[in-house]
Amino acid sequence: MDTHYADIAELDEVPSVAVVVDVMRAFTVAAWAFGRGAERIVLAESLDEALTLKARHPDWVAIKDGPPAPGFDTVNSPGLLRSMDLRGRTVVQKTTAGTVGALAVKGASLVLCAGFVVAEATARLLRSRAPETVTFVVTGEEGRAEEDLACAQYIALRTSEGAGSAEEGAGSVEEGAQAAPFLRRAAESRAAEELTTGVRGGVHPDDVALCLELDRFPFAMVASWDAGVMTLRACATPAG
Repeated sequence: MDTHYADIAELDEVPSVAVVVDVMRAFTVAAWAFGRGAERIVLAESLDEALTLKARHPDWVAIKDGPPAPGFDTVNSPGLLRSMDLRGRTVVQKTTAGTVGALAVKGASLVLCAGFVVAEATARLLRSRAPETVTFVVTGEEGRAEEDLACAQYIALRTSEGAGSAEEGAGSVEEGAQAAPFLRRAAESRAAEELTTGVRGGVHPDDVALCLELDRFPFAMVASWDAGVMTLRACATPAG
C-alpha cells in the first residue's frame, strides 16, 4: 500500500481512498456518538448549516466546537457526550478541522474518518479493501497536529503489518506494544496540552484520556455523500 500524508490545503486533487484523522476531538466524539446509539452523523459545512438542519429536524442532536451556544445540544467533547442516550438519533456535527477534512475529500471512492478509538477497525477495513494508495488527511493545525499524524501513521502500520497476526483485535499484546509510542506522541501534543489546561472551550476533564483510548470501539466510520450532505455511518469490519 502506497501511503501519503497531507493536510487539507494540500488536497489539490481528490484521492481515491482517504482516511481523515481528527483525534482531539471530532472523530473521537463521532465514535462515541455511535457507541451511544446514534444512527448516523451529518457533517455540516458551517455552523449556519448545522443550525438550519437542526431547525428542520428538531429531533436531531447538534454538536459544535468550543463553548455551548444557542441552538446546539452539546459540544465537541467525548467526556460530555458519553452520558447521552442517542439511540436511533441523527447527529449533526460541525468542527474546526475534522468535518472540514471529510468534506474536502467527499469525491473519494472511500472516505474513512478515524481516531485512536477506531484505529484497528479502520486498519481492518483498509486491509479488506487492499487499496493501492491511501491518503491520510491530517486535519489539525494545518497538517502539523502531532496527535493526528501519530494516529495516521499507526493506522498505516496496522494496515501493512496487522494482517495475519497471531492475536488480533482490541487489547492484544502486540497491538498495545505497537501503539505505545504513537499514543505517547499524542499525549504530549499541543492539542492535549490545550485541552488539559483549558485553553480550548467546551472541555471535560476526561477528554484527553478518552481520545487516547485505543480501539474502544469495534467499528470503522465511513463517510459518503448522501442526499446533498456528507453522512458518516458506523461500519462493521471483517475479522483478520
